[in-house]
Amino acid sequence: MSGHSKWHNIKLKKGKVDAQRGALFTKLSKEIILATKGGSADPEANYRLKMAVEKARENNMPQDNIKRAIARASGADGAKEIEEIRYEGYGPAGVAVVVDAATDNRNRTASELRFLFSRHGGTLGETGSVAWMFDPRGIVEVENAALGEDELTEAALVDGVVDVRYDDGSLEGRSIVSTEPGALASVRDALVAKRLHVTSMVLGVEPKGAVSPSGDDLRSVVAFLDALEEHEDVQRVFSNAELDVAQLEALA
Repeated sequence: MSGHSKWHNIKLKKGKVDAQRGALFTKLSKEIILATKGGSADPEANYRLKMAVEKARENNMPQDNIKRAIARASGADGAKEIEEIRYEGYGPAGVAVVVDAATDNRNRTASELRFLFSRHGGTLGETGSVAWMFDPRGIVEVENAALGEDELTEAALVDGVVDVRYDDGSLEGRSIVSTEPGALASVRDALVAKRLHVTSMVLGVEPKGAVSPSGDDLRSVVAFLDALEEHEDVQRVFSNAELDVAQLEALA
């Protein structure tokens, strides 16, 4: 996951914004809807919603769009219900992939993702087909601020934390704190109490082992992961591909 996140940031820094960037507001709206459905419609009382709204504002999403998304969660506009679905499968070079999607039409989304997997030489599998290759984890993103690696790592070592991965510069100063799934909220609270700025938190997965594609395989894997992330129903993509930053820079 982290390798592809680095690739995504490298592309943005070099101005190679994907052709479907217009779908960004759709993705942000869906996250706001799901966050609202899972708790209060008040961002101050719903941390997931608060971060979803902050992310929307960071990406210059109009306030009216944010309000409409919150209202939609209660069915105010009569729109179809948005639901979260997890898909699993194999991509090129045998890379294992877990995709979290948000959709109002699960049949359409499954059909489109199956096509994307097939077009890139992969296979969309059944539930559990690759889940055994990953551990469930809470994933918290925090800003490094002025903290060095040792300082941030020490501050982030609280009960429930499994690993701390300090940003090497390609994620714009945002490090990843992995937690036991049931400790996600308590870890977030502990980090906030230590005055660390939490920028996102999700229940996701992390690979138990990694594969490192190179050459043509690397290009195929990156193209596949890009295609998944550009789909407007896809919220997050996790894979066991370890992507070398230097190689990614060369591709950008």
